[in-house]
Amino acid sequence: MRALHVAVVGGGISGLAAAHRLRCLLGAQARITVVEQADRLGGKLRTGEVGGRAYDVGAEAFLHRRPEAAELVAELGLGGDLAHPTPAAASIRAAGAVRPIPAHTLMGVPASVEAVRQVLSADGLRRVAAEPGLPPIELAGADVAVGALLRERFGPEVGDRLVSPLLGGVYAGRADALGLRATMPRLATALDSGVGSLLAAAATTMPAPPQPRGKRPPVFGTLTGGLSSLVDRLVEVAAPEVKLGLPVRGLVRREHDWRLEIGSAASPRHLDVDGVVLAVPAPAARKLLADVAPAASKQYAKVEVASMAVVALALPPGTALPERSGVLLAEGERFADGTPFTAKAFTFSSRKWAHLGGPASGDEPVLVRGSVGRHGEVEALRRDDGELVAAVRADLAELTGITAAPVDAVVTRWGGGLPQYGVGHLDVVKGIEDAVADVPGLAVAGATLHGVGIPACIATGDAAAARVAAHVLGRVR
Repeated sequence: MRALHVAVVGGGISGLAAAHRLRCLLGAQARITVVEQADRLGGKLRTGEVGGRAYDVGAEAFLHRRPEAAELVAELGLGGDLAHPTPAAASIRAAGAVRPIPAHTLMGVPASVEAVRQVLSADGLRRVAAEPGLPPIELAGADVAVGALLRERFGPEVGDRLVSPLLGGVYAGRADALGLRATMPRLATALDSGVGSLLAAAATTMPAPPQPRGKRPPVFGTLTGGLSSLVDRLVEVAAPEVKLGLPVRGLVRREHDWRLEIGSAASPRHLDVDGVVLAVPAPAARKLLADVAPAASKQYAKVEVASMAVVALALPPGTALPERSGVLLAEGERFADGTPFTAKAFTFSSRKWAHLGGPASGDEPVLVRGSVGRHGEVEALRRDDGELVAAVRADLAELTGITAAPVDAVVTRWGGGLPQYGVGHLDVVKGIEDAVADVPGLAVAGATLHGVGIPACIATGDAAAARVAAHVLGRVR
């Protein structure tokens, strides 16, 4: 009997998690082929070398409170490399001042007036205090834009100074275009339960205070060797056949199996397989599903994507960083002379992560990264690498006073890589998954679906692998 053969289209974390789970479910004799159009695996997990040090220039961490990534790290034997952030707090630059990101907020939505007292103006605080007295929020199952709801309930400041910078850091998007249900599901759930105000809804999401002498569990985690070590280990354990630099141009459902057309249009190759996991961004999924699952293709077409760039700087050893892990910048923030900032955020990595602790060691470069780009922003990203580095250095100097020339600088561009969770996104995802469910031997995974973070992507890969494995094993029986 011939070996089962499954193709995974897309070699990012979702696709590699699917390949790993397929190996677990189908066994050592199954053929698993990962096809990736780029010249490397890992997608947005990329560890480069900056100033002679291993440094993540894509995703830098995963949410530890959600279990999928931490469990996969342990399963793969990488638990000894797990690291958590230092106690250094994050900050936000809004209304011309840098302040700590307030506690007791949900993605910036305050759970009390006191929580945002240091960030809002007197009028902004008055609006927050008055919000519970407004007519109760009744969503009636509908979705709404985060920005519009915040302005209606709190006025402009909560959105502009807190929520938009935080959402921009996660989605590279804007609050006015992002939907409540996909980006703040806990808040939406509280409102659906009958909690009538945003202030009260945020309060219901706050974790219980720790027990005396107790410690809160860490929120984030990463790997000391960089997140590419997770990619490498997945490939080692799953042992797939890997085809790099080959786009998948066509996907055909045949009577009992699938045929993929890969490679150049001039000289295409074919790959015949029993099942397919599609783990690619929305624009690619739309094209590949146009014939085999047209309803899913139409839903993928509704998902917009944003581009961004990471500017990694290795500063001279001994450079003093602020006593915080980083800073988010509200939209419209400007230098003292009126010049707009280019970056939307900075991470002071050698302050945030002990294993990158340049200031402590004194002889290693100090690592900082600036993030550039929000949905709809194109001008900043059109600059060449040298111009981006110069602009980000100027931003850093304005924010921190650091003017030291970097000993190394690396620009990494992520074109169209960040899906936008717009109003009604959950309905879009349901439409995709319902349509794909009608196609035997096909499953989808990726950041478009149930979250852009690493744990959510892993979960979609696991689910897709389980669906395809059930199909191909059922055929064997």
